[in-house]
Amino acid sequence: MNLRPEVEIEKSWHKILKDYFETESFKDLTAFVQAEYSGNISGKKVYPEPENIFKALTLTPFDEVKVVILGQDPYHGDGQAMGLSFSVPEEVRNPPSLRNIFKELEVELGEKSEAEVKFNGDLSCWAKQGVLLLNSVLTVETGKPGSHSKKGWEDFTDQVIKKISEEKEGVVFILWGNYAKQKLNLIDADKHLVLMSPHPSPFSAHTGFFGSDHFIKANQWLESKGKKKIEW
Repeated sequence: MNLRPEVEIEKSWHKILKDYFETESFKDLTAFVQAEYSGNISGKKVYPEPENIFKALTLTPFDEVKVVILGQDPYHGDGQAMGLSFSVPEEVRNPPSLRNIFKELEVELGEKSEAEVKFNGDLSCWAKQGVLLLNSVLTVETGKPGSHSKKGWEDFTDQVIKKISEEKEGVVFILWGNYAKQKLNLIDADKHLVLMSPHPSPFSAHTGFFGSDHFIKANQWLESKGKKKIEW
């Protein structure tokens, strides 16, 4: 595997992140990820598939970002991770957190989500509308959640968040759970909308995620800024 961001990441992001790609930090991260994926030959499995590592940045160009939904790291079960936070391929059973996201959406909208009806758990349709579904860590070893944390991915995705905050106006940042809330210091809340609640996990969804109305509030904000709302 050869990790080549200049090829694999949509060109508007490469322009924004060009200086970071030249840092020693990113070079070290690249070496680590390539070594982990080369382990597939000996039986170690890493997710998502290599071509999907940067899928969030591929489907949502920098210029089109309207909403950012932050996750932690990819799903670590077989076939689940697809490069978008909280999303799974259409043929894969929806994980508990995603099922709770769809429950909240159904209450807010009064009907099922377009994504759930048409694509089951594949949220690519959101990404194509300007919803950046960004995990803080973009790769994981099978069955080992957090296995690729503190290897350099956080530095990279923090740069993504900071660039959005600094160079764009009126973006909605959705932070679910304590991990995502740690990114608050990267966001200028004076010019962006920040929505926070407990995580949609079954362990915490009933403590404030349900009833948060984040999807409605996001669309109200976008429309107030003259932007097209998201068809959730």
